[in-house]
Amino acid sequence: MSEVKKSAPGGGRGGGWTRFVTARPRLTLLVALVLTALAVLAGGGVADRMGSGGWEDPAAESTYATEALERQFPGSQPNVLLLVDAAGARTAGGAAAVDAPAVVAEARRLAERLDAEPGVEGVGSYWSTGSPALRSEDGRQAVIAARIPGEEKDAAAVLDRIAPAYRGTHGPVEVSLGGGLAVRHEMQTVIQEDLLRAELIALPVTLVLLVMVFGSAVAALLPLGVGIVAILGTNAVLRGLTEFTDVSVFAQNLTTALGLGLAIDYALFVVRRYREELAAGADTHTAVRTTLRTAGRTVLFSALTVAVSLAAMLVFPQYFLRSFAYAGIAVVLLAATAALTLLPAALVLLGDRVNALDLRRLLRRGRAPKEAGDGAGWGRAAALVMRRAPVFAVVTTAGLVLLGLPFLGVEFGTADDRQLPVTASSRVVQDELRDGFPGNPGGGITVLAEGAATPAQYADYRERISALDGVARAEGPVTDGGGAAYFTVVPDGETVGADAQRVVGELRTAEAPFATSVTGPAAVLVDSKDAIAERLPWAAGIIVLVTLLLVFLLTGSLVVPVQAVLLNALSLTAMFGAVVWVFQEGHLAGLLGFTSTGDIETTLPVLMFCVAFGLSMDYGVFLLSRIKEEYDATGDHEHSVRFGLRHTGGLITAAAVILAVVMVAIGTSRVTNTKMLGLGVALAVLMDAMVVRSLLVPSVMKLTGRLTWWAPGPLRRFHDRFGISETDSYNPERTPGVEEVSEKRREVTPVRS
Repeated sequence: MSEVKKSAPGGGRGGGWTRFVTARPRLTLLVALVLTALAVLAGGGVADRMGSGGWEDPAAESTYATEALERQFPGSQPNVLLLVDAAGARTAGGAAAVDAPAVVAEARRLAERLDAEPGVEGVGSYWSTGSPALRSEDGRQAVIAARIPGEEKDAAAVLDRIAPAYRGTHGPVEVSLGGGLAVRHEMQTVIQEDLLRAELIALPVTLVLLVMVFGSAVAALLPLGVGIVAILGTNAVLRGLTEFTDVSVFAQNLTTALGLGLAIDYALFVVRRYREELAAGADTHTAVRTTLRTAGRTVLFSALTVAVSLAAMLVFPQYFLRSFAYAGIAVVLLAATAALTLLPAALVLLGDRVNALDLRRLLRRGRAPKEAGDGAGWGRAAALVMRRAPVFAVVTTAGLVLLGLPFLGVEFGTADDRQLPVTASSRVVQDELRDGFPGNPGGGITVLAEGAATPAQYADYRERISALDGVARAEGPVTDGGGAAYFTVVPDGETVGADAQRVVGELRTAEAPFATSVTGPAAVLVDSKDAIAERLPWAAGIIVLVTLLLVFLLTGSLVVPVQAVLLNALSLTAMFGAVVWVFQEGHLAGLLGFTSTGDIETTLPVLMFCVAFGLSMDYGVFLLSRIKEEYDATGDHEHSVRFGLRHTGGLITAAAVILAVVMVAIGTSRVTNTKMLGLGVALAVLMDAMVVRSLLVPSVMKLTGRLTWWAPGPLRRFHDRFGISETDSYNPERTPGVEEVSEKRREVTPVRS
């Protein structure tokens, strides 16, 4: 190998991007300020245009049946329930309270009034149908059911308009509002409130941690500025997307978490390298140019790996998952763009003043502070791990596998009202319906029958499905007089439990003299699980193949990409095990303030995998790029691993702790899914940075030795031409940054890697 390797694209000393961002820094920042102000205006009110659903497969049988029932039988799919409590009404002759004359009169008046409301259809009640499913078993409560059709945001507006007129006391009865629409609307409101609180928690704590890492208050403010720009820009992007497609309100939590977390990661990496160059004697412009050609390329490369992991969610049909892809891709690319544009411009203007208000220098009485990456302790730790590599590799791997074992017992379910805190008004109503009513109104299985049939055929079909194992009762048919009808099937046990899911399958295979389509919560869950199982191999394949390619372009090795994928996946085991142990089995439910439903919402593991895997790759790229840079310069494998961990271990750990703080702030949400996402990803990030990067990576790389960097000749030549590296120049005579040249490095003759 020649001593000097060709620089990666854009590595020339007068690169166009470098000139662009440093030539007119004030203009760059002014343009950024204007664009950010426009983003604030464009993204205003974005949450009000988002939905709180999105778990259904649009192409599924259950979706078709739901839409057909909405058109032909509006009353069959109620999404608003008025719980009428007549506990205080006087009764005669032992009659149920809901049958008291005064209660009957008031309930009918309320139903008629609701039926006359614009935007409300399909009103029915216990007092008009006599259905036992609409009356509580103790006779003290009954239900008025209705449907508000249309897009979710339009339906929510109707609900907001009519709700105040119905909640509260009406003569002898007390009325509360529930139903799917009320639950989703309240969930959306709670999420917005929780997100604001999370931001108020995360921002000041993050600033304090950044000051501790950088020492300088000025330097600490730079990552926050990058994060705020990324978040505001992403809100504007999401606002634009709501004009063309559905976007989940849950995606805003990811926007905040990744916007702050990745901006801090990238800014830490860039500012740290810039300060190293200044400390080595470079002037401001030279330090910025060198930083962009080295750390800047790694930041861009890292952003691509994270974006690819999040983009994999686009293969799923549920807009809940697709929304996170939209938000994630936008915020990652905007964070990287801001870090590589605004940050260099700010550094050019600040110069040495980036170290202004250096609190650590004051505390250390004038001695120069050490950077997060200059950790002699990390070097000693790496040396210890590599001396006992087999022990650390086996013990760490076994520990991570054991932590992940609870996930083998995972049960999948759907998100329902129990995601909300127990005091939420719509949750209170749903709890009353679940505990006190036979069959939980609105929670049964509905069979749509299309095609001409005689009353005898309908009756025969009802008898056959009533006899199916797991069916408590079947009601119907309700016909439209035009060749369509529907049956309501009430399963035994939980609305979406294993028995209910099995009943869905039996109903779909049951013989009938007409075409049938099955819907309801259990059917939606079955279809959602099938859609995820069908698309999951594609998503995993995209993540793995693109990750292998990108890491190969970074390292030129075939072994390192495989290691990266396997170790990243292993770092997620603790997260998945904890999710089941805590949220499914209910351990720590009282401490964390949630209700365990005995299952995990189907899409959450997919979302958490894509997010956590991308963040793990983010840290992996930072570490590998520094190891590869040193290996190219020295040819000493073990020294390069120690060097890489020494100079990035503290940086990665600091970034992980800060990101974990942001995710934990998100995890303080009162909505269980958001809590699970925030706390789960925080755990994954900490395990990756403190266990996998610190123990498993150096021990495995020690065991694979120089084989780590192997690649066949054709691929080696491909990498020489197209590969990407943080290295500014592969000429070992280049003056490195502070303390980067060890005695070992001086002694080793550069060789072809």
